[in-house]
Amino acid sequence: MSAASIDPITLEVIRNALASTADEMALIVMRSAYSPVVRDIMDYSTALCDAQGRVIAQGLTLPIQLCSFPRIMRYVQERFGADLHVGDILIANDPYGSGGQHLPDIYILKPIFVDTALAGFAATVAHHTDIGGIVPGSVAIYSTEIQQEGLRLPLVKLYEKGQPVDAVMRIIEANTRSPVEVLGDIRAQIAACHVAEEGLTALVRRYGAGLLAGYIEALHDHAEALMRETIRALPDGVYRAVDYIDGFGETPVPLPIAVTVTVAGDRLDIDFTGTADQVAAAINCPISLPESASFCAVRCLSRQDIPNCEGYLRPITVSAPEGCLVNPRYPAACGARGVVGYRVFDAIMQALAQVVPERAIGGSEGGPYLLAAGGVHHGRPYVLNEMVVGTWGARAGKDGIEGISNPAANISNQPVEMIETDMPVEVLAYGLVADSGGPGEFRGGLAFVREFRFLADTRFTLRGDRRDHPPYGLEGGAPGAPSAHILVRPDGAARSLPTMPMESFPARAGDVFRLVGAGGGGYGDPLHRAPERVADDLREGKVSRAGAERDYGVVFCADGVTVDPAATSARRDQLARSRA
Repeated sequence: MSAASIDPITLEVIRNALASTADEMALIVMRSAYSPVVRDIMDYSTALCDAQGRVIAQGLTLPIQLCSFPRIMRYVQERFGADLHVGDILIANDPYGSGGQHLPDIYILKPIFVDTALAGFAATVAHHTDIGGIVPGSVAIYSTEIQQEGLRLPLVKLYEKGQPVDAVMRIIEANTRSPVEVLGDIRAQIAACHVAEEGLTALVRRYGAGLLAGYIEALHDHAEALMRETIRALPDGVYRAVDYIDGFGETPVPLPIAVTVTVAGDRLDIDFTGTADQVAAAINCPISLPESASFCAVRCLSRQDIPNCEGYLRPITVSAPEGCLVNPRYPAACGARGVVGYRVFDAIMQALAQVVPERAIGGSEGGPYLLAAGGVHHGRPYVLNEMVVGTWGARAGKDGIEGISNPAANISNQPVEMIETDMPVEVLAYGLVADSGGPGEFRGGLAFVREFRFLADTRFTLRGDRRDHPPYGLEGGAPGAPSAHILVRPDGAARSLPTMPMESFPARAGDVFRLVGAGGGGYGDPLHRAPERVADDLREGKVSRAGAERDYGVVFCADGVTVDPAATSARRDQLARSRA
């Protein structure tokens, strides 16, 4: 189909029809899922692919998962080729043999046929409550190889010509601590694929297979053109940055995430040479996640509405040395890999802030903090998967947003009521921490605090970060406050836990775990923040009176709420001189 024959109105109608189908898939998963991690936290993604396996629409879900679909679809083409039939459904979770990210993320893929011709694919991925392994929740920092992390599923057929392959379901059921939730969530993913099949079939019937294929090709080309235009607006050059993972264990060694961003005309290359080597812990990050984080960071710079299809990836290349933290070799453990993916996003933002600081964002909380706990209560096994988010760094003209997912994610905190209804856990506190946002002309978002009291004996594992290397500020903004993990016994004895412990912890009924995230980084000189905004922060409990004077040089009158202009001017002069 020639470009001249493409009707822009029809192109937009088809684009939105595809996007609506992908979003409908996401709603079906959310409303049909059994587990809180899918139903409430919304740790899943949906997409539609064309007959060549290229993504043509993505649901409004997790950016950090979405670019795993192009990689796994390449495995589908290689593994099955023409051996796909009406009624087939595929399943996989293996990062090394199928293009996945970690074992809890199970992919359900369905080829869509219209009149026996392959029209496309429905694609879903969801984080499942438990897929076996050495700890409940299947995410243990101290795993040293993937075989310790749970059941590995190569790319196989879950349904063949419409008939379920019961052996696969039985294998999954026998290898999870939460069979009801896991099998229920798989069925929710299958239901979403059926909805996608109906939506894509309706488009083929309306436009015809040939015409629709032509418009899909035009959609890829349109997305590519818009991305090239975005890249051309960046100055040519080579931009480097390094951010750090704090490391793991009681004596953590920082792990650099090094990135080199090269802009040349309408092409952009992202290279991770200089990043730490893979490690004997579960934070190794298969390449599909760094790819996703990279594409997400670049898209965040665009001021245009770029279609969520694979065409926009064409002008961007991502590379990493084999055997490094962001491209590990088999059999490296990768269950807790997410923290590295979020740091990839941060490192790229720091590199691009050198040329477009007005479009970059200060460091965010470092990605969702994971708490996985399990045991037996009243004779019934339980698994708590808690992913706590979050806050953003500040940006030009805007304070950081708190109570929101990381920019590279799109998940939610689990409702307190659901935790307390389903689990032997009581949530004692949930809120924001004053003075934790990085000071700046625009303040970083506040850190969160969440406290859990265990009501039954349990064992739990953690994944956090941003304690030794708190979220960075930009353009003179200060870093956010560091994170903290504290276990408090009933007698008041408290123990600070590592952000990434190489062990699981026993907790007795009555023990309290206090999780404090990191605050977002600030943007711009804190002494340039309007005193009236600092006063608003004081009234809202976001900064204390002492913090206002210490960090922003704002002094209040005796009433504690009215800014004292003369004292503020003197204090700011004093702070400015102390910096010189």
